[in-house]
Amino acid sequence: MSDNNDKVDVPTVVDQSCLQHLLGYHMAKADVPAKAAYYKYIGDPLTLRHVEFTILMLVKSNPAVTQKQLAQTLAVSAANITILLDRVVEKGWIERVRSDSDRRMQHIHLTTAGEKLAEQAYQLSLTCEREMLKHLTVGERTMLLELLDKVARHRRV
Repeated sequence: MSDNNDKVDVPTVVDQSCLQHLLGYHMAKADVPAKAAYYKYIGDPLTLRHVEFTILMLVKSNPAVTQKQLAQTLAVSAANITILLDRVVEKGWIERVRSDSDRRMQHIHLTTAGEKLAEQAYQLSLTCEREMLKHLTVGERTMLLELLDKVARHRRV
């Protein structure tokens, strides 16, 4: 039985060394401020979810992209991309247009409202990224993005 006078020293900082070798742990820690910045600059002001932003940017940058191409790019199933695109169509930001050359294929286009929103979101994303990465040099930013792209390209387990 311990005496009330016995005190346990509680460390002021939690030892995270057991997790330092895990890429996922570092990515999860970095994702916290990234998400906060996204919602501050883009998500809340434009009422735009991450995935909606991504779809708008990809469609903006790839005129006549197909639903299948988007699914492959985002690494989601055909069923999931259909659900995601249905939501964006309902909001009036994109439209599906059947291909004249292959009726099975649908091209995705921005509507006028979608073009306006995509441009606004893109401009805000520049401010968001500048703010979030302001403590890194240009070289560090470039290296970080290149390394993350390299990890993502080899995502198949």
